Amino acid sequence: MLSGRRLDLLDPSPLDVEISDIAHGLARVARWNGQTFGDHAFSVAQHSIIVEAIFQRHNPKATPDELQMALLHDGPEYVIGDMISPFKAVVGGGYKLVERRLEAAIHLRFGLPAHPTRTLKDQIKKADKVSAYFEAIELAGFSEAEARKFFGQPRGITRDMLPIEPLPAFQAQALFTERFEAIERLRGNGKKVAP
Repeated sequence: MLSGRRLDLLDPSPLDVEISDIAHGLARVARWNGQTFGDHAFSVAQHSIIVEAIFQRHNPKATPDELQMALLHDGPEYVIGDMISPFKAVVGGGYKLVERRLEAAIHLRFGLPAHPTRTLKDQIKKADKVSAYFEAIELAGFSEAEARKFFGQPRGITRDMLPIEPLPAFQAQALFTERFEAIERLRGNGKKVAP
C-alpha cells in the first residue's frame, strides 16, 4: 500500500489497514468496469458516499457506527477491485471469503463490528441498489425499464438528490476521506449525524 503497509490478502490484519489507502484505492477503482459516460470513471469512493447518503435518508435513526459501515460497504474493493455481480457469482466462494476477511479487518481497524448484522446489511444493500439504479440510467446506458428490472424502482429518492457526475480521482478521494472523518468525529462524540 502507499502508506507502506503490507496487507496479507489471505489473513489481513486490522493493523495494516489505513483509511488513506482505502480512500486512495476506492477513488481509483471504476464502477461498471469503467463502462460509463463522462471524462472520468465513476469511482467506488464516489458510489460509497452516495450509498451512505441514501442509507442515512432511509434510516434517519441510524447510529454513526451504522453510517460508517454504510460508507465502508465496498471497502474491500480498495484491494480486490470492483467485480461485477455476475462474475462474482462465477468466481464463487473463494472471492467471498477474501472479501469477508477484508471487511472484518477494515471494520475492526476502526472499532466497528467485524460484519454488519443481517438487518443492517439488508438496509445498506437497499441503498446500494438505489444508487445502482441511478448510476445505470445516468452513466451506464441502461433504459429505465432495464434499471428497474435489475435494481427495482427507487422510492423517496430522485436523481436530482444525488451527485452522480463522475469526479476526478483526487476529488473523490478527498470527499470520501472528509465523510469518513466527519462520521468518526460523530462516533467519538456519540452524537447523531447530520447530512
